[in-house]
Amino acid sequence: MHTIGETAEMLGISAHTLRYYEKEQIITPARDASGDRRYNDSHIQWLQFVIKLKETQMPIVTIKKYAALFLEGDHTTLDRLSLLEEHRLSIQNQIETLKTVDEILEHKIEFYKEFIVKQK
Repeated sequence: MHTIGETAEMLGISAHTLRYYEKEQIITPARDASGDRRYNDSHIQWLQFVIKLKETQMPIVTIKKYAALFLEGDHTTLDRLSLLEEHRLSIQNQIETLKTVDEILEHKIEFYKEFIVKQK
């Protein structure tokens, strides 16, 4: 079991973020006899997944929905699958957009490099 500080450091996020995720019911850490938060390996794995979802622009409201569905049980499996498939499609669209922008930038950079060489 890890403290909130240890967990935050391990994950590269702030303790404030962990408290926020708890407030938003995205995670429910265990509590020790003193009432301090404790995170186990399962919590860490879940938080790593949450961080990746955030990094890929999944809104907190959707992450909350996914977490709530998970807590409801196996009868929500189809809903969770649908939610993840929708997000995957969003990521694939982001990838295509980034590829297009990368190509545009590549051409612009080449243009400027050639322009600079011609100016010498």
